[in-house]
Formats: sequence, C-alpha cells, structure tokens
Amino acid sequence: MNKTKRIRIFSILREQNPSPTTELVYQTPFELLISVILSAQATDIGVNKATKKLYAVANTPEQIYILGLSKLKSYIKTIGLYNNKATNIIETCRLLVGKFNSEVPKDRELLESLPGVGRKTANVILNTAFGEPTIAVDTHIFRVSNRTGIAPGKNVTQVEQRLLKSVPNEFKRDAHHWLILHGRYTCIARSPRCGSCIIFDECEWKEREKHAEH
Repeated sequence: MNKTKRIRIFSILREQNPSPTTELVYQTPFELLISVILSAQATDIGVNKATKKLYAVANTPEQIYILGLSKLKSYIKTIGLYNNKATNIIETCRLLVGKFNSEVPKDRELLESLPGVGRKTANVILNTAFGEPTIAVDTHIFRVSNRTGIAPGKNVTQVEQRLLKSVPNEFKRDAHHWLILHGRYTCIARSPRCGSCIIFDECEWKEREKHAEH
C-alpha cells in the first residue's frame, strides 16, 4: 500500500472519530494498567464490569496489595485466566510501591519488568496513558493491518514495526485506537462488514480477492 492510500485511510478514520480512546474505563494510569493486564483474552466489557466493583474499594497499588490475593480474585473471577492475572497484579503492586513510588513508569523497559506486562501492554500504557506515539498490535490490529494492506506482516512484531514505519506521524498517536475499533466492529474476523466499511474504497483486500478468483 502506498503512502497516499494510508493518508486517505487515516484521514477518513480521523474524520469519523477525531478523539479515539480505549473502551476500558479508567481514571488513572494505574487503573489503566490493571485493566489492560486483565483484558488479555477477555472482553473490555467483562473487564469494565469487574473493575467497576474493584476500583470502588481499591484503586491504588497500596490498596490492591493490602486487599490481598484471595480478595482480589473474588473481584476478577469472572475474567479468563483470573488466577494468573491476580498473582501478577499483586506482585506488580508490590513492585510499584517498593520500586516506583507507587507511580506507573513511563519507560518501556521498566513497564515490561512488571509481571503480566509484555510489549503489547506496555505499548497501550505508553500510548493511552502517556500519549506516546506507540502502536500496540493485538489480534484486531494484526488482522486489519494484513487484510487491508496497511502494514502486512507474519507476526505482531513485524506488523508493529511496519505500522511505526509507514503510518504518517500526524496519525501515529491515535492509529492504535482507530485500527482496534475498526477491527472490533467492522473488519471482524468472520464475514467482515465491507458494506458498511468507511475505508472500503482504499482497502486492498477486495483486490486480492479478485485476483484469487481468477
């Protein structure tokens, strides 16, 4: 895909949604961090339901650490992999209190030193909480990037690198949210909703489909 097409795609996405953000409900970088850790292999809706109750009683590293493992589990037991996530969250809270003055670090390496925080989660925090022009690649963004031709790649790292290289700077900060929302509601995995797709005219998938038929 050439630069002109990418500019048109992101201009259209920006026009439809000028200020995109995560669908996770949070008030502080710490709340976002915990919500993102919980969101792995879970829906944002499910995470929001659990954190609404959790954050009402504990929404700082100290409070969640004091809450303890078993009580934390009782709040997040509706979320997949909650046992592992609870263990990681308690240890993350301990480290935040002990090493980072209870503040979420703004540094990728330090973020990735926290249990349950990989590159994708670190990218989300850096982008959404701190406004860094990073692009976290999840299954939605991986699919949209490959299907449309915006930034094809064989794995998430490759797609991330190509997005960072090819997305024009003016769109880079919001690209993560535009692509994830597009993948969640329009460019879905099965039977993508091409009829209601606002970037359909620029999408290269239909061209590949035509070639595949011949």
